[in-house]
Amino acid sequence: MAKQDYYDILGVPRGASEDEIKKAYRRLARKYHPDVNHEPGAEEKFKEINEAYRILSDPEQKAKYDQFGHAAFENGGMGQGGFGGFDGFGGFGFDDLGDIFSSFFGGTSRASNRPQRGSDLRYEMTIEFEEAAFGIEKTIEIPRTEICPHCHGNQAEPGTPIKTCPDCNGTGQQRLVQQTPFGQIQTSRTCSRCQGQGKTFEKPCTECQGQGRVRKMRRINVKIPAGIDDGQIVRLSGQGEAGTRGGPAGDLQIIVRVKPHKIFKRQGNNVICEVPITFVQAALGDEIEVPTLEGSVKMKVAEGTQSGKIFRLRGKGIQDVRGYGRGDQLVQIKVVTPTKLTSRQKELLRQFASERGESHPEESKSFFEKVKDAFK
Repeated sequence: MAKQDYYDILGVPRGASEDEIKKAYRRLARKYHPDVNHEPGAEEKFKEINEAYRILSDPEQKAKYDQFGHAAFENGGMGQGGFGGFDGFGGFGFDDLGDIFSSFFGGTSRASNRPQRGSDLRYEMTIEFEEAAFGIEKTIEIPRTEICPHCHGNQAEPGTPIKTCPDCNGTGQQRLVQQTPFGQIQTSRTCSRCQGQGKTFEKPCTECQGQGRVRKMRRINVKIPAGIDDGQIVRLSGQGEAGTRGGPAGDLQIIVRVKPHKIFKRQGNNVICEVPITFVQAALGDEIEVPTLEGSVKMKVAEGTQSGKIFRLRGKGIQDVRGYGRGDQLVQIKVVTPTKLTSRQKELLRQFASERGESHPEESKSFFEKVKDAFK
C-alpha cells in the first residue's frame, strides 16, 4: 500500500507555513497521544503524525520531501550517508549522484507529471454480534483529500489562463548536462518552475491555494455483509484519498471489529451457547426454550441427558459471508446441581439413591482410595 502523503497526514496544504504545520501537529498529537486515545490504531496514527512533523518541520528535510517525496528517505535517505558517507565524485552531492546513477539504468527523476493514484484509507468499525450475523448498513464520517470542486483539480482560479511550462515544455522534467568523473552525463530532474506539473498559471485557485485538492469531512454509507467475522475488511473502491494529476482515488478499507456476545460464541459459521437445566429435567427429559439469534425456540431434551451433551439446531447459525449457506447452532447442556436443600429434600434423595442401589459415602470413599492407589 502506498505511503500516505505527509501533508495529508497533518491535514495541511503544500506550501503551508512553519506555524501552520506546528499548529496542525499539536492539535493531532493531543488527539492521538496513546495516553489520551486508547482506540485501536491510535498509536500507529500518532507515530505517523510524529514522522510527518519530523520531516516537515525541518527546512532541509522538507525541501527534499517537496522535491522527491518519500523516495528521498528510502534506504537511509539520499544525502544522509546512503553511500556510506563517501563524497568524492568531483564535488557532486548525493542528490546529484542519485540522478547520475539512475541515468545509468534508464531512470528519470523521482517526480513526474504522470497521473498518480491516491492513498488508501483505513477505518475501524465496531459492530454488534447480531449485526455481524445478519449484516447492516451504517453511515460513517471520514476526513479525506478530494479534488477541489472550485477548480476541478486544475489548480488555477477558474477563468484564468493555464499555460504549458516554457522551461520543460509540459513534460515536468528538465534535462541537464553534467560533467562527472565518468564523463559528460545527461540527467533529468523535476522542473523547478512548475514542480513537475508541466503547466503554469498566473493565479492559483482561491479555494485550494493552487493544490488542486482540498481536505473534506465526508459521510459514506457502508454495507456490512451478513456473516462477516471479526478482523475482516470491507473494501470500498475509489473512496480513499484523491489522486493527483488526474490519477484515480485510492480505496477505503473498513476493518470490522465484532463485540463479544453475552450468550453466544462463534465457531466458523456455527453458533455455540450453553443452556442450564435441572437434574430432574436431565433425568426425566423435557421440552425447554433455547435462545437463538432470531428469538427463542422449543427443543426436546432426551431422558437421561448428561451434562455437556450437545444438541444441534440446523440452520440457526450464521450466514456464510460468501453466500454458501448457513451454519448451525450448537446447544451445550449444563446440568445444574441444586444447593441449600431442605431436610425433606435430602431425605428424598437418600431414598432415591437407596432404591437405585447406589453406593453409600463410605463405599465411594473406598472407590476413590482405589483410584488414588492406582495412580501411585
